[in-house]
Amino acid sequence: MLGAQFASPTGILTVQTIFKNPARGGSVEQAQQVRKKWYVVLTKPRNEEAAQFHLNTKGIEVFYPKLFLPILNKTGRHIVPLFPNYLFVRIDASLEYSQVVWCRGIKRLVSFGGTPSDVEDNVVNFMREQADPDGLIIARSNLKVGDEVQIVKGPFKGIVGIIQEPPDTKSRVKVLMAILSRRVQVEVPAGYINIGWVAPCPTV
Repeated sequence: MLGAQFASPTGILTVQTIFKNPARGGSVEQAQQVRKKWYVVLTKPRNEEAAQFHLNTKGIEVFYPKLFLPILNKTGRHIVPLFPNYLFVRIDASLEYSQVVWCRGIKRLVSFGGTPSDVEDNVVNFMREQADPDGLIIARSNLKVGDEVQIVKGPFKGIVGIIQEPPDTKSRVKVLMAILSRRVQVEVPAGYINIGWVAPCPTV
């Protein structure tokens, strides 16, 4: 702590300014890290990657979660945003708010009542634990053993079967179906049946 005295009409005015003191521990940078929280930002349509790039150039910590689908979706893509048009940023809102909202590709910070709404650390940490360094999360099928499904492609199109094994790492599914009055187990590509893909969820 450094002190200075200045003369004033009413006497002596003492001004004390606190600087980083290694002996006491802590610093301005450490204090700012403590104040940083995760927030959600809304990007312009299909601008997630561009917004992430420009935020990173400003030194803003960004998490952009994406899903890797074992099969192509309707748009023909294997990788899709987990939350289309949304990113997570970790900032000290009192200091870095304007850097985020004026960044290229960003529309606004998600707020309630005019105040940016922060996200709990454990929610973002869970998603980051599921993702690789690029934010990529392997999607898993929502099918379970015993679910009834209809084959929508291939030689068995139109036949209803029962899931025996969910999609494996090669995106193939084992289905039990009735063919000519006999129950037959067949293995078909995951793309031959209607499958929903989901990201892992935390257990309650």
